Amino acid sequence: MAESFPMNGGDGTYSYTNNSQFQKQGSDLAKGMIKEAITEKLDTEISGTFQIVDFGCSVGPNTFFATENMIEAVKNKCILQGLDSKNMEFQVSFNDHTENDFNTLFASLPLDRQYHAAGVPGSFYRRLFPRASINLAYSSYALQWLSKMPDEVSDRKSAAWNEGKIHYSGSPTEVVDAYADQFEKDMGVFISARAEEILSGGLMVLIMPGIPESAAHLPYSAGVLFNFLGSSLMDLAIEGIIDKAEIDTFNLPIYFPSDEEMRKVIEKNGCFSIERIELVNPMSQVNGVVNLDSLIMHLRAGMEGIFTKHFGYDVTEKMFNKTLSKSEEILKLLESGHFNSTQLSVVLKRK
Repeated sequence: MAESFPMNGGDGTYSYTNNSQFQKQGSDLAKGMIKEAITEKLDTEISGTFQIVDFGCSVGPNTFFATENMIEAVKNKCILQGLDSKNMEFQVSFNDHTENDFNTLFASLPLDRQYHAAGVPGSFYRRLFPRASINLAYSSYALQWLSKMPDEVSDRKSAAWNEGKIHYSGSPTEVVDAYADQFEKDMGVFISARAEEILSGGLMVLIMPGIPESAAHLPYSAGVLFNFLGSSLMDLAIEGIIDKAEIDTFNLPIYFPSDEEMRKVIEKNGCFSIERIELVNPMSQVNGVVNLDSLIMHLRAGMEGIFTKHFGYDVTEKMFNKTLSKSEEILKLLESGHFNSTQLSVVLKRK
């Protein structure tokens, strides 16, 4: 059973709705790639009902922007093929965990949308749709979340015990390998489930944080931030606010794969052809300028729930405040130019 790690709902200060601009920059960076893939590679019948699914949609508004972009690309393909898109109907299914704030999502649906909308709650690490029912599958900044924390990293008897840390960044090889193994299992399940659901000739577009194979063991920006969150928790343990044992039993279930790791899982499945796989730097769109306050707000919007579930709200609040107090040290590291910030974009076609 996959665990649930929903983003902050509602539209408050720390909501994902108001703190997901970095994710939008990443999806915007892939707009051209998606349009090109639909125009040149989509090979399902584009008439009648055309089904699009966003796996890991969260609470918007990014999912709505992505949906409109894909629909416009499909309609343009119709024009190029001399077809009348007016005869088509678009069905868009928004998927996320059952704990996702679907109320906020559907309350903010665009009034002028050109599609029928449906919510499909449940983990995407299993089958969710009828066989051969999806024309176009999409997932953006969701698949870095594993189905669960690797068991070994919180086991004192394991060589992969990640004592005093909350993530694999900067940890021994055994810890990194435990995360990599969990990613391979989870992504294998995801790809197999989608292979059942996507029509032959249909496409799947995946966007997530990633790293080059050549830099798999080098530090990266998100890992730096995770380590500072962990050090802030350790500060709280030293101050006697929490027990260190609480930290030793907590690890973020987040993994940033290399392009080669992703390729390996896809090729092992054998049901998809890799039409495109690339790594880009989303920070190149903002001239490399780092707004740390905004970055921490984004982390809080995405991760406050999982921290609160384990440590409680008061400790989580203190952790984020302590991390902000280390801004100068964090910025010095992030702006040193020695850290990777890359996005993995993949276009797959169902054979």
